[in-house]
Amino acid sequence: MRQCMDADNLHRRLNKIMGQLRAIDKMVDEDVPCEDVLIQLNAAKGALHKVGQVILEGHLNHCVREGIEHGDADRTISEFAKAVEQFSRMT
Repeated sequence: MRQCMDADNLHRRLNKIMGQLRAIDKMVDEDVPCEDVLIQLNAAKGALHKVGQVILEGHLNHCVREGIEHGDADRTISEFAKAVEQFSRMT
């Protein structure tokens, strides 16, 4: 899996999201207005969605391309369709 994605980029993104989640948790303790908490939750959700996009793009550019180039197009396309289905469930 590491071959098809920029792990450093993903780790940076995920660390940022974890920081956002810790901040949201703190907001709950500090009795921050619900609207403000929801805004931050939506921002974290968007950032997590972007991580999924980056992973899916890497999968397409590396794994799918490699599978098609090595003559296993049907299986590769089927697996890619499953990956897209999993990603679409996130939204």
